[in-house]
Amino acid sequence: MEKSDIETAHFGKSHVAPIIGYHRAPLSQKFGAPRQPNLVALTSVIEMLAPYDTPAAFVGLEAFSHIWISWQFHHNFINKASQAAEADAHKFRAQVRPPRLGGNQKIGVFASRSMYRPSGLGLSVVKLERVEVVAGRVLLIISGADMIDGTPIVDIKPYIAYSDALVSADSGFASTAPAPLMVTITEQAREQFQQIIAMEQGSDTNNSNHKGNENKASVAEVIYQYQQQLMAADIDNITALIAQDPRPAYRQQELHTLFTMRYKAVDVSFQRIKSGQLQIVTVTKID
Repeated sequence: MEKSDIETAHFGKSHVAPIIGYHRAPLSQKFGAPRQPNLVALTSVIEMLAPYDTPAAFVGLEAFSHIWISWQFHHNFINKASQAAEADAHKFRAQVRPPRLGGNQKIGVFASRSMYRPSGLGLSVVKLERVEVVAGRVLLIISGADMIDGTPIVDIKPYIAYSDALVSADSGFASTAPAPLMVTITEQAREQFQQIIAMEQGSDTNNSNHKGNENKASVAEVIYQYQQQLMAADIDNITALIAQDPRPAYRQQELHTLFTMRYKAVDVSFQRIKSGQLQIVTVTKID
């Protein structure tokens, strides 16, 4: 199987789907990623790969406000210690424990959106902010994704409201969006965030002086803005992500236990200080 392909197998049968692009985003780890799309309006990029990055393939797409993304849960087995452990992890799991049900109650895997499914594929509706063509290559600027950085993209289709939005549908145990928690930030964490912003702005200024005004932004530079470059507005994104409470359901009653979410080039540590309230304690730049 080539690097640009995803192979899904079931009872000896398989289907190979090409990887047409990769998601480039501020979140590089599963912890902190929204559990459903459109809970946090986080902006990210889909970098299309050749030959799928030709502008001709996207003519007409900007007439749609939202798009369907088919993608792969690529971090499921990335840290497995051995081939035996990986093989065990790939075994079919008939039931899962959804966080919305407290992390203890089991339901069928096909009655859930669990990442541990036979195909290892995800499906999300996201907002299409714009289609950018940079150096002849297509970048899709999107918002509201529940994917992390490096997620392989398998397919893209327009979202069609009259057939895809079923307002009378019954959504089972997930009938309403989870209520976000209140999030505060310590003065220390706010100062750390501002110091990192100041350092990055100084570094960007030095780099721009060396580059001059030679060329327009490259693909790598556009991706860097969304994937790594910390900006003042990111504190709102960080707060919104933590307000979704990314902690495991079985640990959500713990007080003053630190959890760390990696966002762009910083580690953000937070804790529960009382019922319904989380607090950002430190913001540390990753070396």
